[in-house]
Amino acid sequence: MIPCLFKSIFGFDCLTCGFQRALFLLFQGEFLAAFKMYPALYSTLLFFGFLIFYFFNSSKKYKKLIWKLAYLNLIFIIFGYYLKHFYF
Repeated sequence: MIPCLFKSIFGFDCLTCGFQRALFLLFQGEFLAAFKMYPALYSTLLFFGFLIFYFFNSSKKYKKLIWKLAYLNLIFIIFGYYLKHFYF
């Protein structure tokens, strides 16, 4: 696994710490463990899927949808960070 540069410099987790391990757990079929490792995993993957679709689509009429999904994903990331550090 690639170490987190932010964590090694500042000493605490960044907003995306755990994504790599959660993705690995998802590939192994451990869906709940992946969610506990990084709660925003599924929303981030959905956002990346729409982003890839946006770049390969020639009409480019989904720009507002991409921005809304980005803001929604940011909310999930912040909420997931809170869950990971103060609830799980």
